[in-house]
Amino acid sequence: MSDEELTIADRINTKLDDLTRAERQLAHSILENYPASGLGPLTALAKGAQVSVPTVARMVQKLGFKGYPEFQASLREELRAKVQNPIAKHDTWAEGAPSGHVLNRFTDAVIDNIRHTLGHIAPEKFDQACEMVGDQSKPLYIVGGRVTHTLAEYLFLHMQVIRPRVTHIQSTSNSWPHYLLDVSEGDVFVIFDVRRYENNTLKLAEMAHARGAKIILFTDQWRSPVHQLAEISFSSRIVVPSAWDSAATTMLLVETMIAAVQDADWDNIKDRMEGLEDMFDQTKLFRKFT
Repeated sequence: MSDEELTIADRINTKLDDLTRAERQLAHSILENYPASGLGPLTALAKGAQVSVPTVARMVQKLGFKGYPEFQASLREELRAKVQNPIAKHDTWAEGAPSGHVLNRFTDAVIDNIRHTLGHIAPEKFDQACEMVGDQSKPLYIVGGRVTHTLAEYLFLHMQVIRPRVTHIQSTSNSWPHYLLDVSEGDVFVIFDVRRYENNTLKLAEMAHARGAKIILFTDQWRSPVHQLAEISFSSRIVVPSAWDSAATTMLLVETMIAAVQDADWDNIKDRMEGLEDMFDQTKLFRKFT
């Protein structure tokens, strides 16, 4: 994909690792209130991000623009194209609700998040992550945070059925250092960490990484500090018309990973699942209608 096809937000995310500390601070400030943050004067943008005017000028050039006026012109063109795009004028998702109804606004945002997220995921990296998660020769540890623990639990529940030696670690628990006693070279950690990135999660990742573990990170478009330690990172767009961030795109990736790992070794997994179903029957966990 050429620079001309990328949104300014896409360009920023692509260049994040090449930015200085001040430029990264500016990038996060722009993305936090994108696209409105880039529509004002250069001095206002610098002040809002608490960086210098030269920092703004340098970062704009790193994004491929000759200067701030060209940066703003591109941003305005991006906004015009979005408004004029016939896809945006397509029939609403909930036909019984007006186009501005929350059902349709929220769905539009989620679909846009999915489209942009998948556009930045290399299929070979996703396949590699699935192979790591499905490798039964290595223990698998799954970690979530205050909110993302729900995603971690969902993945853990399915991986427990699919393969042995799976551990769910609560990153907010005082007991998680105990789990690290058994971690060794090549063990796999799947970590979920989105803004407001949790200190416990970063410390756990640092200690696991120091013991030779390989980390797969599910994070957001701004990327958790754990990104620097991860073997593979998946950055999902999470902003929706809500006070809360959306987990929909991350859940899509998690469910796709579950399906991929399951399909890769279906014959053995089927036997394991049949054994589990037999236990369910013995414990009468589920109601039978026949």
